[in-house]
Amino acid sequence: MKVVEQALVFPCAGDLLPGIVALPRPSSDAHGPARMGSSAASAVPGNGASAPDRAVMPDPSAGCGVLVVVGGPQYRVGSHRQFLLLARRLAAEGYPTMRFDYRGMGDASGEMHGFEEVSADIGAALDAFQLACPSLRRIVLWGLCDAASAALLYVQATRDPRVAGLVLLNPWVRSETSLAQTQIKHYYRQRLLQGDFWWKLLSGRMEVLKSVRGLVRTARVAHRRSPADRQPARSFQDRMAEGWQQFSGKILLILSGEDYTAREFLEFSGANLAWSGLIEAVKVRRIDMADADHTFSSLASRVAVEDATLAWLDILAGTDDEHEIAATAADGNSPPSRREELWA
Repeated sequence: MKVVEQALVFPCAGDLLPGIVALPRPSSDAHGPARMGSSAASAVPGNGASAPDRAVMPDPSAGCGVLVVVGGPQYRVGSHRQFLLLARRLAAEGYPTMRFDYRGMGDASGEMHGFEEVSADIGAALDAFQLACPSLRRIVLWGLCDAASAALLYVQATRDPRVAGLVLLNPWVRSETSLAQTQIKHYYRQRLLQGDFWWKLLSGRMEVLKSVRGLVRTARVAHRRSPADRQPARSFQDRMAEGWQQFSGKILLILSGEDYTAREFLEFSGANLAWSGLIEAVKVRRIDMADADHTFSSLASRVAVEDATLAWLDILAGTDDEHEIAATAADGNSPPSRREELWA
């Protein structure tokens, strides 16, 4: 399926946010063949922008779409073009996908807001996405790191019925206490097994007293009661847990094996009552990628994330058979796809 990209500018609390929608479109329509990477600017009503010569017409059969929520101090392209490539891949498989800039980030106007304060941005993006793709009946929020946290905070605060699924990659739950606990369990234990640690110690090249002081300081922090334990209703971590628990849709959780944020999430969720049983819930599909780093920066990791997302979307959208039949027809005699293997 061909992909076209449509630029949007939409309002949010008095500011203007840019977005790019990657749209699936049949190989030909009234306007001629569509090409990967072609684009058209389309104005969302109320944003003050001028209308284009012609708007891109999305595939009217597309009922499920993906809104990529950007995490950290970055913009809609993502680290190593991750979000751009993801959006084009999903759109090529039939899922319209939108990526956008928060207020104060990228090409958006306004002041920058932290991930705990972007629910208005996500809501405005959902409005714009639906206007660009009127056929959408279900929308999935896809977020990495604190964007995963922002997605959970959004559903917790709004219970938006348009959101049918969440794809959460290495969710951010960091506090001073949780970071210290992760360092104690993973960093310091791992250092004791490394040969260069013992070589520096025995050769006198290690500042032993300084290292011991650091370990003691970290241990003290690790044994503090976390803010989430003291104020369950106020911490962003517990609001995330509440959003996870009350969410009626499906959740895909993807965790990197080579990432302290993912380990910290597992440590935190396993030790806090508010998170008890949430990861194991029936609505959750969990995938662990042992060799992946935080942003899935290698080609293999990036493609694995795209494959896993597509397999899960096919189940959510109820179109798994249709996609597999189409893939088999296109390939002739193709072996099981990576999506099938990941989902087995």
